[in-house]
Amino acid sequence: MTPAELSRTVLRSVRGAVDEQELSVAVPARIVVQPPPRPGCGDYASNVALQLARQAGRPAREVAEILRKRLSGSAGIARVEIAGPGFLNFTLGDGAQVALVREVLARGDGYGGGPAAAQSPVTADPATDSAAAPAAHTATDPATAPAAGPVTAPAAHSTTAPAGDARAAVVAEVLARIDAAAGLGGRRQADEQPVLAPAPYDLATLIARLGVDEARWVLLRPAAQDPVRVPERPVQRESNPRFRVQYAYARARALGRHARELGFEGEPGDVGVPVRGQAADDGSSDGAGSAALALKSFHTLLATYPSVVESAARLRAPDRVVRHLEATADAFFRWHDVCPPLPVGEQKPLAVHRARLALAEAGRTVLANGLRLLGISAPEHL
Repeated sequence: MTPAELSRTVLRSVRGAVDEQELSVAVPARIVVQPPPRPGCGDYASNVALQLARQAGRPAREVAEILRKRLSGSAGIARVEIAGPGFLNFTLGDGAQVALVREVLARGDGYGGGPAAAQSPVTADPATDSAAAPAAHTATDPATAPAAGPVTAPAAHSTTAPAGDARAAVVAEVLARIDAAAGLGGRRQADEQPVLAPAPYDLATLIARLGVDEARWVLLRPAAQDPVRVPERPVQRESNPRFRVQYAYARARALGRHARELGFEGEPGDVGVPVRGQAADDGSSDGAGSAALALKSFHTLLATYPSVVESAARLRAPDRVVRHLEATADAFFRWHDVCPPLPVGEQKPLAVHRARLALAEAGRTVLANGLRLLGISAPEHL
């Protein structure tokens, strides 16, 4: 069950309580579920009971109990608990993580948005001041899928743009793609564009100095009112968040290549997190603790990617996608290090390796889709 599906399930429970006169409230248009603020509070949480309590004229915990009873036993939900003043905490069923991987892989370049999410980015050639789409590739990999059609956006790479316009032009272009992915394409008004702190250089100067990928990352990473910080030069090491995201994608691609050389492919299933008291695959003494936390964090970031795209569109904040990709890459490496997807030494590929490879491929899909929205390349090799 994804956060979007859980949100719809909670919404149906509210609607059912209203229809059967257990609650007297206006049914909200949408209900937000998100990872809980602290570990040990389930997989997701919602404050819907607190939001409805005043309108219902009842204590929030009483509203939460009505919804808890309706939600208990729902498909995909193992447990519903009430915390604090009336938060609902949800623990998903054992098959939820496998179902998530299947969904990500099945939707591929459409995960996190509609067909326009697969739009190939337009990159700038500072030497010619022209924009050209990348050459078409096979559609088997979301990072290299062909364009799904043009996205109308301001010209994002004019080398004559004044310094204050460089960032605005790139952000407007990326927001057009994010809007399309979130189903909002073409419905924005000019006055809905975010007010941005100006970039310190024009776009051509940034590209010449940093390259296209780093220049775009530098312009997109800060929140709207934050200044743009331009490095002296692009650093091709893991201390650079942009490089780390691209490297995570390239590493996931390499896992697939090496697995094919060993004669196996990914298949969603149990990724084999060690039980308490066992060492992780890398021999670390914390075993189950580090592996379980790494796995949960990675799954949560994959599951919440579509909602991040939606919030980026709603709030006019492409930096949310940037930061989500950074967190996803970091979680991928943490999980990969304690639960390697490939056999070690002379070990033969097992079902657990197929499951881990499928999870790595799901991570690769999310990283590729996010990089594409930002107009940044997803290289196979770094």
